[in-house]
Amino acid sequence: MSINTFIGFLAAFALFLGSIFLSTDNYLIFVDLPSLVMVIGGTVTATFISYEFRYVMLALKGILSTFKIYKMGRGILNQEVGRIIRWGYLVQQKGLPALEAEAKAAGSDPFVRFALDMVVSGYSGEDVRTILANTIDTTFERDCVPAKILKAMAGTAPAFGMLGTLIGLIIMLDNMGADPTQLGSGLAVALNTTLYGIVLARMVFLPAASKVQQRQEILRFRHELIAEGFALLADRRPPRYIQDRMNSFLDPSIRFDIDKQMKR
Repeated sequence: MSINTFIGFLAAFALFLGSIFLSTDNYLIFVDLPSLVMVIGGTVTATFISYEFRYVMLALKGILSTFKIYKMGRGILNQEVGRIIRWGYLVQQKGLPALEAEAKAAGSDPFVRFALDMVVSGYSGEDVRTILANTIDTTFERDCVPAKILKAMAGTAPAFGMLGTLIGLIIMLDNMGADPTQLGSGLAVALNTTLYGIVLARMVFLPAASKVQQRQEILRFRHELIAEGFALLADRRPPRYIQDRMNSFLDPSIRFDIDKQMKR
């Protein structure tokens, strides 16, 4: 589990609930099931109407995925450079066909396997760079759809909150003639839907959308780094040139050093 996400989520709701407890003794006035059903149900159903089922489900799963540890850390980028350099030495010693075994060992990483297959097939470095750039762009756009849906849900939730408030006000005004003393409490309940809509938008949907998109941006950067390495492999560039070219993408603190790291 991603500890920072979990702690941030708990802290946000703790501050929200804490402000309520410090402001009033009537906590239950903020609990209204019909309002919650109106906001959540309306937001989800409107989203299913607007987007294809598969992508909506991916967006909802994206909310839960923010609590999972993301393994694409800074150290991974250093390891990717090292792997490309190792393959550079392999190509230098045995030629491009020696990468065929590496292509089979790439396993569950379709991007690396696709890139290796192109290098082994004899594509030029420029062809590899162009094709992988297209792959990176289309993959990024496709994988960012859940983030866009979550942002749309963040815009929809407050709208349904306002709709629920209007419905509550209409019902309250209709009943006002029977008992005008209930006007204040009825208005408080009616405003709960607006509160729920804003809370869901700002504390659930938008943060989840931001994290999903950021993770895809990190993955895109990793793919761009690897694509450059494979283009250099296809051109049979020497390992030290590959190191310097790929290190130019990285923060100085995580750059690969052949002289130090290849000896481990």
